[in-house]
Amino acid sequence: MGKKILLLLIILTSFIIASCSSNNNNNNFIGITIYRTDDPFANSLKSNIEKFISGRAKYIVNDSQNNQTTQNSQIDSYIAKGAKVLVINLVDTQAAQDIVDKAKKSDIPIILFNKAPDISVINSYDKVWYVGTLSEEAVNLQGKIIVDSWKSNPSWDKNGDGKIQCVILEGEPGHADTKIRTENLISFIENNGIELEILDKKTAMWNRNRAKTIVDFWMSNHNSEDSDKKIEYIFSNNDEMALGALESVQEFGYNKGESNKFIPIVGIDAINETIEEIENGNIVGTVLNDSVNQARAVSDLALNLFKGETSNPILGTVWTLDNTKSVRIHYKPITIEVQESNNK
Repeated sequence: MGKKILLLLIILTSFIIASCSSNNNNNNFIGITIYRTDDPFANSLKSNIEKFISGRAKYIVNDSQNNQTTQNSQIDSYIAKGAKVLVINLVDTQAAQDIVDKAKKSDIPIILFNKAPDISVINSYDKVWYVGTLSEEAVNLQGKIIVDSWKSNPSWDKNGDGKIQCVILEGEPGHADTKIRTENLISFIENNGIELEILDKKTAMWNRNRAKTIVDFWMSNHNSEDSDKKIEYIFSNNDEMALGALESVQEFGYNKGESNKFIPIVGIDAINETIEEIENGNIVGTVLNDSVNQARAVSDLALNLFKGETSNPILGTVWTLDNTKSVRIHYKPITIEVQESNNK
């Protein structure tokens, strides 16, 4: 009798182990992290990725809440649960190497997107790819909007000195896009024959409320009646901060329809609110950072990798990889003129 019970326990234990193993195999999924979903552009990426993957593969998506420690824990959890592919929108690009090393150790393919890591990170593992834009392209398009609009509107030069007295709202310190969108923009404008006088530049961390607070301070200090160095242009590294700038200048009576009380503002991303403000004549322009196609490229590669296509993750797609194992999504300029021509 004791032997029968022992045999039954052994069979039952084997069944439980087999069932757990089977469940782990069935738990193959795509593990996705978004650096923060309260960022409208990042949230648009999340929504579109979910739309493109839904029904085609199992996936888990998490908001890292702009906290690298939180993201690290999410990735560790994905690996422990048997993720077949990792799709990571980094909180901090400086953490990229550690994350890729974890994926490599577990032999899991990984896609990084939207925030570009150093090329050495991409080269460190044969199963890592990047999907995103070239910041230089965005800067050139934003710079062209600024140059063309300034030359077309001589009345914007309030003190008639031939220079643009400008302020710059910067993104996250240490972020590659922040550096390029500031330094390269300045070079582009100056190389096109326009002299800049930068009254101030501050980081607003891509955030609308922070941008408004900063611009409130600038407006109080630079745009008083007796100031001879009034703000003549606001350059913003992204649209969220540009919208914060607009809220601020409107509270000071600018950009509300009076041509003699207008401070031009430009951003990058082309989120819906910004396009509406461009159509209303309150913002000069923005540059389309195409979240739909970026999400589509991320999803196409992730689905191929999920099927085991690690040798050529762009197989059967419209995408191409450059020599840095990256899919590049191109920017497009958005101004009121472009909007009008697109609607014809």
